Amino acid sequence: MADTFGKPHFFPMRLPRVLLHILAVLPLGAAAAQQRSFTPPELKDGAVYRLWTGDAPGAMGKTDADIPTLTAVIPSYPRPNATAVVVCPGGAYHFLATEHEGTQVARYFALLGIPAFVLHYRITPYHHPIELGDAQRAIRFVRAAATAWHLDPKRIGIIGFSAGGHLAMTASTIFDTGIPSSTDPIDHVSSRPDFSVLGYAVLTLKDPWTHTGSRKGLLGEHPDSALVERLSGENAVTPQTPPTFVFTTNDDKLVPAENSLLYIMALRKAGVPNEFHMFQPGEHGVGMAMNLIQDDMSLAEWPRLLANWLRANGFR
Repeated sequence: MADTFGKPHFFPMRLPRVLLHILAVLPLGAAAAQQRSFTPPELKDGAVYRLWTGDAPGAMGKTDADIPTLTAVIPSYPRPNATAVVVCPGGAYHFLATEHEGTQVARYFALLGIPAFVLHYRITPYHHPIELGDAQRAIRFVRAAATAWHLDPKRIGIIGFSAGGHLAMTASTIFDTGIPSSTDPIDHVSSRPDFSVLGYAVLTLKDPWTHTGSRKGLLGEHPDSALVERLSGENAVTPQTPPTFVFTTNDDKLVPAENSLLYIMALRKAGVPNEFHMFQPGEHGVGMAMNLIQDDMSLAEWPRLLANWLRANGFR
């Protein structure tokens, strides 16, 4: 079973009641009724794409905060059959750090020849599984548009930072291979990312190592204990989890490095290919770490290490 807007996947847990309600009403929603064919829009640098033609599932209103989108950052010289990546900014599920954990990250990928798509996902007062549904839809959207956009549908990755890293992790452990019964053709493709990159991520929701603000933003003031367990990365990894690159810092007091260590151990146990870097310096929220003071220059190496990992694993 799964926390997904679709059919069962590899995570054998019971669905929460709120998700069952959302799944029950989805086939009657405006998006499913209206979108019976998908012609991808033109791929343009800076273009903003709505993930659903009509109201997104579970939408509480019609403001920008209720409309999940992708913003494209495209290489100056696009390559055929390119890798692509969805970027999830952090912000404790209370806000989105769109510039230093979104746009700047996407620009770096574009320099590597990789089109990047910054995800504007819904945050509090929305709670799980809305955020996960937005991330899954983002992966599906890019994959469904891959042929028209000259992308490789088998090289669609996800990257996230802090709480956005938790979202990227969740999308990497809770997914499906497509929903053939859906009237929405975008749902017919897989929501599984082909690789995952997690930066100083919130990867457990359990005390004592979690970031309590992110847990509250995602699950509310009094979260269900079973949901906390299910959405803690150390419990969620399976052998189907995609290859993963993780970095964090020893100095991070907001999201302790134990988050990453627990997740790496779970990846190793499941036999999932991974690379892990824990740098000594660096406070939480360093982003691309390109403008650090001299004492933190070692951390500024992480983007280059990621580029090497992407190349070594066939994603560049």
